[in-house]
Amino acid sequence: MAPPSRPELSRREQNKAATRQAITDAAMNLLRTRGPGHFTVEDIADVAGISRRTFFNYFGSTEAALASVTHAFLDNALQQFRLRPADEPILESARAALVELADPMTVAPVAEIYSLGQTNPQLSRSELEAWDHCTEQIIDAARGRFAQGAGTEIDELYLRALAGSVISCGKAAMDVWFARCGGDLGPDSLSVLRQLLIDSMGLLGSGFASHSPATPSPDRH
Repeated sequence: MAPPSRPELSRREQNKAATRQAITDAAMNLLRTRGPGHFTVEDIADVAGISRRTFFNYFGSTEAALASVTHAFLDNALQQFRLRPADEPILESARAALVELADPMTVAPVAEIYSLGQTNPQLSRSELEAWDHCTEQIIDAARGRFAQGAGTEIDELYLRALAGSVISCGKAAMDVWFARCGGDLGPDSLSVLRQLLIDSMGLLGSGFASHSPATPSPDRH
């Protein structure tokens, strides 16, 4: 079965998306120049060329505006997932969706926000909320996939366990990347992060069989 086509945005939706992106870009610029916690909603609105009221039409706080970077990356991955063939195994679709984000620079803003969140609890909480929100979206996307199969009974436990596992693997990849690379945003480091995200899906798809603690690795004596 052919994957669904990508819907076109109306002019109004395009304008809203542009405003949202302008706010996010302004927040990121201030984050880089001033550091976490050293700028306000008014500062973001001024840089974005909008009113304070307009800002709050889109985000509830400076941290929420910054966390939208993570939302955008996860939304992009979900869109790629939805474009995969309906008869493809879900975990293969999840892995392919990450592979589709081929340019390591695609993950750069997410990596930057994650790194800065290590020293800013409010930013870290907002980022975690973005991942939790993605869990619900994965459940909905997987439910839609199952609904396309004639006579297929939807197992809610399976869906929720699957979505939670996917998100946990994504977080694990981010944790390992930060431990290895220390938040380095260079191309080589970002390639490592992208590969870790892909490999985490591979581990999940294999049931972690090749890395079971009960099975000694080839270099263990």
